[in-house]
Amino acid sequence: MGDESIRIAMWSGPRNISTAMLRSWGNRPDAFVSDEPLYAPYLLNRPEVDHPGREEVLERHETDWRKVVEWLSGPVPGGRPIWYQKHMAHHLLPEIGRGWFDKLTHCFLIRDPREMLTSLIKKYPNATLEQTGLRQQVEIFDAVRKATGQAPPVLDAKDVLEDPARLLGLLCERLNVPFTEAMLTWPSGRRETDGVWAKHWYDAVERSTGFQPYKAKNEEVPAKYADMLDVCLEHYDKLHESRLR
Repeated sequence: MGDESIRIAMWSGPRNISTAMLRSWGNRPDAFVSDEPLYAPYLLNRPEVDHPGREEVLERHETDWRKVVEWLSGPVPGGRPIWYQKHMAHHLLPEIGRGWFDKLTHCFLIRDPREMLTSLIKKYPNATLEQTGLRQQVEIFDAVRKATGQAPPVLDAKDVLEDPARLLGLLCERLNVPFTEAMLTWPSGRRETDGVWAKHWYDAVERSTGFQPYKAKNEEVPAKYADMLDVCLEHYDKLHESRLR
């Protein structure tokens, strides 16, 4: 579609509804979707990170970030008008250039750290602040706001789960793309566009056919993570102020 196309970079952190959002956009007939295209470069450049299926990710996906960002900022595959790119903010390493940013439209998906951390530390008891992606989300948010002169759209996972149609409608309005109810439901199962890591992480979303209703978590963040929680909340609150509502 040339200059009429839109490349949407949705920057999220772990233990969020990012894959459900990928399903939502992937169910649009006018959209192509990509699943964490910077994951393999992240693993290649962070050998200390031990994720399930690490070697298969490195073998099956492009590891050169320069080639990845050239692809992400190029023509939309299939000539479709919309390219939805699901990104984990912590995959955007400092050594990855930012020159391609101005060819994308940036959005942010956040989740209350009190809920995110209790989920994350079950998978990674030694999780670091960097692995939450919140610092990186703020960095990207500030860079986009400075470059464009306006705050980019932010979605809070809780808001989306409580009222998917309204929040997705608000996002589409900000992105200047038509909202469609096709974004609210989707067929269950795996997708060709899923990364090879799907078998390790996507069991729940593969069973889903839509956004699940929000359920509050009543777990306390253990005291040993109190300092990390404080920093996460500071970053989260900054982004939360700009959320669509």
